[in-house]
Amino acid sequence: MDKQALEEGSELRLDFGKIAGMAGRDANVIPVAVQNEETGEVVLLAYTNEQAFRKAVETRSLVLWSTSRNALWEKGATSGETFALTAVFVNCEQNSLLYKVRPRRNGICHTRNARGEPRNCFYRKLDMETGVLENVDP
Repeated sequence: MDKQALEEGSELRLDFGKIAGMAGRDANVIPVAVQNEETGEVVLLAYTNEQAFRKAVETRSLVLWSTSRNALWEKGATSGETFALTAVFVNCEQNSLLYKVRPRRNGICHTRNARGEPRNCFYRKLDMETGVLENVDP
């Protein structure tokens, strides 16, 4: 499936092999839930490793580990939609994080709606009756 169909399509195609597929590359990552501190909205789920974590805390910016590129990644560096890191929470088992962020501009995701506005990364909702994805910010 091409990227356009994956990011904009209505077919549910979850990647349950994502973590297993990382084992051969850089398995030393933990998940990070990213929440907009102003709205409380969860805007992204990503990964960090020690290098990205230290860089994020040091720069107070949303820096993560790209598992697809296997590289350090500042969220929004390409699109201009970068984020200030305002708080870091650690779960009880210290195997996942919650980052609270504040958008420096007005967007979250690299995808755009029909009006050209950046969306939140969770812009599709599963219709649990039909199994079809509904774009809630077309």
